[in-house]
Amino acid sequence: MLVKRNTEILRAPLKDSLKKTRIMHIVQCPGGVENYISMLLKYMDRDSYEQILICSQDYKKENFTDLVDVFETVEMGREISFQKDIVAIYKIRKLIKKYHPQIVYMHSSKAGGVGRIANLFIKNKVIYNPHGWAFNIIGSQIKKFIYINIEKGLSAFTDSIVTVSKFEKEIAVHNSICAESKLKVIYNGIDIQSFKNTKGSFTINRVDLKIPKDAYVIGIVGRISRGKSVDTFIESAKLIKQQIPLAFFIIVGDGEDRDEIESLIIKNELSRSVFITGWVTNPLEYIRLFDQAMLLSKWEAFGLVLAEYMISSKPIIATNVGGIPELITNDENGILVSVDNVKKIVEASVKIYKNTSFKEMIVKRSLLKVEKKFDAKRVAEENSELICSLLAM
Repeated sequence: MLVKRNTEILRAPLKDSLKKTRIMHIVQCPGGVENYISMLLKYMDRDSYEQILICSQDYKKENFTDLVDVFETVEMGREISFQKDIVAIYKIRKLIKKYHPQIVYMHSSKAGGVGRIANLFIKNKVIYNPHGWAFNIIGSQIKKFIYINIEKGLSAFTDSIVTVSKFEKEIAVHNSICAESKLKVIYNGIDIQSFKNTKGSFTINRVDLKIPKDAYVIGIVGRISRGKSVDTFIESAKLIKQQIPLAFFIIVGDGEDRDEIESLIIKNELSRSVFITGWVTNPLEYIRLFDQAMLLSKWEAFGLVLAEYMISSKPIIATNVGGIPELITNDENGILVSVDNVKKIVEASVKIYKNTSFKEMIVKRSLLKVEKKFDAKRVAEENSELICSLLAM
C-alpha cells in the first residue's frame, strides 16, 4: 500500500512536490553496492527527498519498503549484451519520463552505462558512482580500452562523478575520463549506529560452526574469486598452521572459484581447519568470531569490509593496493603486505598472534579511525551537499 500511495503522489504534476527533491537511483549490482544504497537511503533526509529506486532483478522489494517511495525493477545483466541492454535502456528511459526526477543517480558501471544512455537529452542532473572503475580490474588490454572509452564518452552526459577513494579519482584523472572538476571523492562508510544497536543480539557462535573452543580464528570476507586472492589465503593458512597449531580459518562468502579453493584446501590438508560459510547476509556476525581479519585483494577501490573489521575491533592484514592504504596505515592501524606475498602474510599473522600490545594498539587506532571517517551518516551528508550544489547550478 505504501508504494502504491507514493506512486500516485509521483504521478502528480511536479509543481505539487516542489518541497522535495526527486531522486532516481539506478543500480544493477547486488552485494556491496546494495548495502551502500540501503545505507544512503536510510540516512538521507526523508523530508527533503523523494527516493525512486530502479534496480535489477537481483534486488528484493521487501528490503526497501521503508526506504524508498517507488520501487521498480528492470532486467539488467552484469555482462554486456546488446539485445538485453537495448531493452533495459528503453524501459529505464520510459521510467525517467514517467517520474521526472530532478536528479538521476547511477550506481556501478553497468547501471551507469545503460542509465546515462537512457537519460540522453532529458533535462535533469546526473550523478554517477562507479563504485570502482571496471577498467581497473585485471583483464585484457582490449577490454580495458573499451571500458575506458565508454566511460570517457558517457562522462560528457554526467554532471558529477563520485569516486569512493582518492585512488579512484587519481585513476580517472590519469585515464582522462573527464575534467577533474567533475570528480568528487566521497569515501564509503558503514552503518555504525546499526552495528552498535544490534551487536548484542548476534547469535552465531563457534559451536554452531563446529569451530574448536580453543581455536585461534583467522578470517577473510569476500567473493571467492581470483581478484580476492582466496587461493593466497589458503596457501598462507598452511604455513600459519605450522606456527600457530590452534589456527582455524573462515572464508565468509562464495563465488565462481569455490570448487578450486575446496580442492586447494584438500591438497594442503586443511579440511578440518577451514570453514566456508557460503553467501551470507550478516557478515558482521561471522567477523565477530575472528581473532584476525584479512583482505588480500589484487585490486580494491576502497575495501568496505575493512571498515567492518575496524568497527568489530579486529586486527587487520591487507594488501597494499588501490584505496586500501587510505583506510589502513602499515604498523599504525593494521599491517599492509604486497599482493600474493605469502611469506609476508605469514609473518604479519604471527606478529599479531605473539605481540599482544601491538595487536591492541592497531585495534584501538582502527576503531577511532572508522568512527571518525567512515560512518554512513557522513556519506549521506556529503551526497546531500553534492545534490544541493548541482541543483543550485
